[in-house]
Amino acid sequence: MNLNALDLNLVRVLDALLCERSVTRAGEQIGLSQPAVSAALNRLRHALNDQLFVRRGNDMVPTPRAESLVEPVRAALREIERAFQPAKSFDPAALERTFTFMGADFFSMLLMPPFAARIAALAPRVSFRFLDSARGDVSRLLQEDQIDVALERPLDVSEWVSSAPLFDAPFAIIAARDNAVLGRAGIAEGDPVPIDLFCELPHALRSIDGSMSGFTDEALGRIGRTRQVRLALPHFQAVALAVASGLYLAAVPRQFAVVAAKSLPLALYESPLPIFSPAVRMYWHARHDDEPPHRWIRDRILEAVAALGLGDWGGGGVPESRNQPTV
Repeated sequence: MNLNALDLNLVRVLDALLCERSVTRAGEQIGLSQPAVSAALNRLRHALNDQLFVRRGNDMVPTPRAESLVEPVRAALREIERAFQPAKSFDPAALERTFTFMGADFFSMLLMPPFAARIAALAPRVSFRFLDSARGDVSRLLQEDQIDVALERPLDVSEWVSSAPLFDAPFAIIAARDNAVLGRAGIAEGDPVPIDLFCELPHALRSIDGSMSGFTDEALGRIGRTRQVRLALPHFQAVALAVASGLYLAAVPRQFAVVAAKSLPLALYESPLPIFSPAVRMYWHARHDDEPPHRWIRDRILEAVAALGLGDWGGGGVPESRNQPTV
C-alpha cells in the first residue's frame, strides 16, 4: 500500500471503528461528525483495498483484514502518544551519560578538577572526557557529536552553533623567580617589564598550530617593535614549565599564571604595553539548546566559572570574529 495515502487521523478513525463498531459512536469518541467518519472509512477502504467493515443490522462487523489490524493499530497509537507526552522531570542523580568537552589545558587544569568533583556529588553516574583544542574544527566536531561543549576564545562558527560568554582572560607576563636578567635589572615582581628588555629576552608561547606569533606580537607591531619568540608549545602548562627553567618570558592568561605560580617557581609581571584579550566563550550545537541534561551541564559550567572567580580578573576584548590561538 501507499503510506502517503494515510495520515494520523485515518488511523485514529480506524481504531475508533474497531472499538465501537459504529460510525456514529466512533465519531462521538474522537470528536468527528458521522459524514467525516464515513469519508475517512472510504479513504481507508481505498488505501487498504479491503471493505474493512460490513453492515449487519445496526452494527458494523470487521473483516478478517480489519481484525488483524486491531493490536498493531492500538500499539502504534500508544507509541505515538508516548512519544509526544511531556518530558519527564529531569533528575541529575539518575543521569547516566558521558559529556565530552574541548578546550585548552587552561581549562583541564583550572576548571575540570573542582567541576568534576562537584558533578560527582550531584550526578554520580556522569563521566567526562576533555579533548585538546588541537583536535579540530569546533563546528564539525559539534555537528558530528564528537564533543558536547567547546570552551574557546571567539571562533568563526556555523550559524547553528550556540554560545555564551564565560569570562575575559587578560594576559600576565611570567618569568622564573630567579631569572637572572630581570634580577640584574632590578625588576620587582608585579612591575611592568621594560619594553626594551621585553623585546630582547627570549619568549615562549602557546600555539596549537605551530605559529610563532600571536596577540602579543600584534600589540608590539602596532608600536613598531618585535620580540624574540624562541619556543612554541601546544599547551600552557608546557609553556609554564619552560619558563620556570629560567630562560624565557611568556604572556599567558592571568588566571592560569596565578595557579601555575603556586606549584612552579614563577613570578608574575605586568606587560609593558596593552595586549588585547578576547573573551572566552562556551559553544554547543543548537539542537541541544533545550535538552534538559545538556542545559543542566552548561548551567553547572557557568556556576563553576563564577565560583572560581575566573570572570573577576578584568581585561580587554576584541571583536568576536577573531580566531587566534596564540599569545
